[in-house]
Amino acid sequence: MGSLHDLRRGSLATVVLVFTVLSLLLLVILAVVDYLLQARGFPWAALAVVGLAFLFLLLQWAVSPAIVRWAVRGRQAVTPQSNPWLFATVQALAQQAGVPPPRAWVSPDPSPNAFVFGRTASSSELVVTRGLLERLNQEEVGAVLAHEIGHVRHRDVIIMTWVSAVPLLAYVLARLGFEALRGVRGGGGKKGGQAVLAVVFVAAVSYLVYLVTQLLVLHLSRTREYYADAYSAAATRDPHRLASALTKISFGLSLARKDSEPSGLRAFFIGDPVKAHQDYDALRDRMARYDLDRDGQIDAYELQKALEEERRNPWRRANALFSTHPPTYQRILALEAFEEEMKRSGLPANIYAFV
Repeated sequence: MGSLHDLRRGSLATVVLVFTVLSLLLLVILAVVDYLLQARGFPWAALAVVGLAFLFLLLQWAVSPAIVRWAVRGRQAVTPQSNPWLFATVQALAQQAGVPPPRAWVSPDPSPNAFVFGRTASSSELVVTRGLLERLNQEEVGAVLAHEIGHVRHRDVIIMTWVSAVPLLAYVLARLGFEALRGVRGGGGKKGGQAVLAVVFVAAVSYLVYLVTQLLVLHLSRTREYYADAYSAAATRDPHRLASALTKISFGLSLARKDSEPSGLRAFFIGDPVKAHQDYDALRDRMARYDLDRDGQIDAYELQKALEEERRNPWRRANALFSTHPPTYQRILALEAFEEEMKRSGLPANIYAFV
């Protein structure tokens, strides 16, 4: 279970780092403005800026579910009458995970996908597309639902909403700074020059923080996907179900037009709809390369060789820096590794302490 410990520790460290960077940004902005403009009342200004930043994050958290609902048009509620199997499966998985069952919807979208969103675990909502129900069998759909319930169990709907607001806040500060230059450029005398210098510095630092925190948020998003995959594998006791589902999802998304999904919802989906075509090509290439005996399965020896090659690949992490999701082939390799661990020692009785 060491890798699961690493996922949890890595996620926590990333969240702490994102908000630490934001705190340093606010502190630097206040210190520079106070020094260059010789402002008064620094403690009260600090409280005001921190308060406004918190209100911005709170607003993002409050309105994001409404934005997602607006983006997913034509959805229909899942009830015991409309889809008895889907309703019962969601209820059973939520009970197994020890979380309130999310309100489930079916979207008419023909692309295979599913995601959860909401302000809290108790108010989470689950969207399953018609394409997912049509392309996958019930075992595979169950594995995908377990993955999404894993997101609810891990509080990802809350964590990602709050954390993703940080780079947005930094970007807004940068844009406001650059726009403010139009009002102070060529201002009067020494004080005007100091004002320009302060605005330029604040805008530049804010934009740098935006870039850094955006990369951290993307890293966190990929980590949480691995973590939810591990939960699905443990909950279903069969990692192959999710691996098979991910393959079909990657293929199905690759058939869709590149602009068929709103990019603003990319991080919510189980697979990245924007990079689906490249993702499926990479999946076919890697699986063909790693399946040495061409039997359609990755055995223990092939898995070891595949993981060794991935670790030696200097471009692997660089290529994934700007992705919301890990490449599907890497997720399948992680599921294969989880299965090998299950074969060697089985799942411990306290598996839910890890996932």
